Amino acid sequence: MKKHQSSKKHNRKKGFSLIELLIVVAIILIIAAIAIPNLLRSRIAANEASAVGSLRTLNTAEITYNTTYPNVGFACSLGAMAPPSSGTSPSSTAAGLIDANLASGTKSGYSFTLNTCSGTPANSYQTLAAPVTPGTTGQRYFCSDSSGVIQFNASAAITTCGSSTTPI
Repeated sequence: MKKHQSSKKHNRKKGFSLIELLIVVAIILIIAAIAIPNLLRSRIAANEASAVGSLRTLNTAEITYNTTYPNVGFACSLGAMAPPSSGTSPSSTAAGLIDANLASGTKSGYSFTLNTCSGTPANSYQTLAAPVTPGTTGQRYFCSDSSGVIQFNASAAITTCGSSTTPI
């Protein structure tokens, strides 16, 4: 009889039961529920830091552009500071002061625009940075103007830098 019981032991398959597997899956889901919001917040923070860095780059590019092309003044479009076409020299229509990604107007979840540029030569500019998808790619809206000060609004799109904005 003992022989028969031991053979039953050997026939029993080793492995995980359905309950054990469900518990493991539940634990993984709980960990994911905790980690994903933190990951999204980190991504938003990185996009916002990139937007501020891009505004600094645009401020520097505008000053360089104004110095290089005094008869034009400040650049009134991102394309004017974009890299020139292959085989051509930099000019006031493509000065080569910013990279192609930033010149496209969208970088790291933010959309960049230049406005309030007028006159010949243009004596001022304003750069706006807005999240492509507010709440997902970024929370805050940023701006800068010919003063070089970067400002933000945490809740609404900026139309004029300085009105309802806070310096960084």
